[in-house]
Amino acid sequence: MIQLPILFEDGEALIINKPAGLSIERPRAGGLSLENYLEALKLGFQRVPVAVHRIDTDTSGCLLLARNPKALKRFNAAFEAREVDKVYLGVVAGAVSGDAGTIDLALSKISSAEKGWRMIAAKKGKPSVTHWRKLAETGGNTLVEFRPETGRTHQIRIHAAEAFGHALLGDPVYGDGKGAKRAMLHALALTVPRGDKPPVAARAPVPADFHALGFGDVDHPA
Repeated sequence: MIQLPILFEDGEALIINKPAGLSIERPRAGGLSLENYLEALKLGFQRVPVAVHRIDTDTSGCLLLARNPKALKRFNAAFEAREVDKVYLGVVAGAVSGDAGTIDLALSKISSAEKGWRMIAAKKGKPSVTHWRKLAETGGNTLVEFRPETGRTHQIRIHAAEAFGHALLGDPVYGDGKGAKRAMLHALALTVPRGDKPPVAARAPVPADFHALGFGDVDHPA
């Protein structure tokens, strides 16, 4: 079992660099999940840390863990109040028109026997807002910086597919699943305010599969 890189650590929080393929919750079919690492992530504390938010199994990068109940409550409140700054990198499987913009598209969850569950754009869905900026193009793909204002399930993935007409490369749900072994999304940076204390903040290095696609020189987009 690999060790999870720790990007930030203090008495209240850990930010780990979650590898793509590691589920936050224990998979129904079995296999490793974040739960298998929590004991090791105590790092001398009595309590096991608790994941404050969720990122998809395929998504790599910054994941915040709270080390005590008081911190968990504070961090949850920051997420609910939309005070958390989240920066993602995504590889879109095609050209993207324009240089930057905002996607304001309400989302709802649906389920069918054929396709299982997924998110769809729906006027009566939950408000969902994502700001984006084009960073680079190569090999027919486009690297986009996403800053989600809300935190809906699959938000960036469905917003990309609906707004750009192209899903994320490798996305098997909103695209054709081709071109990569996973949906190409990386949680690059996370900043969580906490009142008078310095914020909890970290940046996760751009992973190897982004480098392999020619998008390796963007570790520090503005």
